[in-house]
Amino acid sequence: MGLKAGKLPIELLKKVLKSASVSDASVILGPKVGEDSAIIDFGNRFLVIASDPVTFTTENAGWYMVHINANDLYVTGATPKWLMATLLLPIDSTERQVEKAFFQLKEACKEVGVSLIGGHTEVTEGISKIIFSGTMIGEVDKNKAILSSGALEGDGIVLTRGIAIEGTAILAHEAEKQILARGIAKETISKAKKLLTSPGISVKEDVKIALSGFEVNSMHDPTEGGISSALIEIALAANVGFQIDQNLIPVLPECTEITKALSIEPMGLISSGALIVTLPDEQAKRLVFKYKSQGIDAAVIGKILPQKDGCKIKTNSGETQSMALFERDELARYFSENSDVS
Repeated sequence: MGLKAGKLPIELLKKVLKSASVSDASVILGPKVGEDSAIIDFGNRFLVIASDPVTFTTENAGWYMVHINANDLYVTGATPKWLMATLLLPIDSTERQVEKAFFQLKEACKEVGVSLIGGHTEVTEGISKIIFSGTMIGEVDKNKAILSSGALEGDGIVLTRGIAIEGTAILAHEAEKQILARGIAKETISKAKKLLTSPGISVKEDVKIALSGFEVNSMHDPTEGGISSALIEIALAANVGFQIDQNLIPVLPECTEITKALSIEPMGLISSGALIVTLPDEQAKRLVFKYKSQGIDAAVIGKILPQKDGCKIKTNSGETQSMALFERDELARYFSENSDVS
């Protein structure tokens, strides 16, 4: 059976990464399931490098690309500095589309505070929409780098803002007709579109607060595959287990309404804008209080457990079961099953 749209299945990724050995002693962190950046020893500091494309949407693709790459650096404690960007366009794209894409890119770089230092542009066969990809480089002090593999048994798990924020916003932009056809009010769709900027998809402030006096052991932003895949990635990277309570997970009303209407599972929907933090359990509630005092919704949703306990969720119905692993994001599944989406 051929591969479907979305991330490579975790088992396949683990298999191919086995041959990606790194002999360079300056590489502190190389390719590893659960880690979204590479870390290189650069003398008096670490360079942190992340690479991500935008494939699910053409609306604001340049803006998206900058922010999702920046998030991968923020969660390591790094400050983004430089960006290499690749723009691929289908044949018959217009100059106006190119200008719009670069305007979005430029504005996002200003927001994040990074310099665009190069890249590649190409009009090419084999694609039907604009694809933006980027490689972002940042810096972090050697004693301040944070990895997903740093999660420790006994850590509390804190989630900020809520799940499915990014995915719901993309659906509101790309599948508006389908959402309207299922009886969702235009006002709800309009609110969902604005989720890109409020609460937004950047975790910069969330990370800043977490690092202001708390003993953070790991951070991760739930992108493709949603919070479910993000938590499993942390568990794989750190060789731990976990249990979360679904009733404690923040979900915005617009996200609930739209995902329910489209038969999408929000636990497996791309969720940039949320941040997962693991830290000593006794500090978790204090961190949540700090977030809420700054106007950011947050909750302690569970705890890191020994690996032998597995990855568990107490569902809304009260049943405890193994956490579902979404081999591909719910957004990718929905788009592939609904060819009429604009």
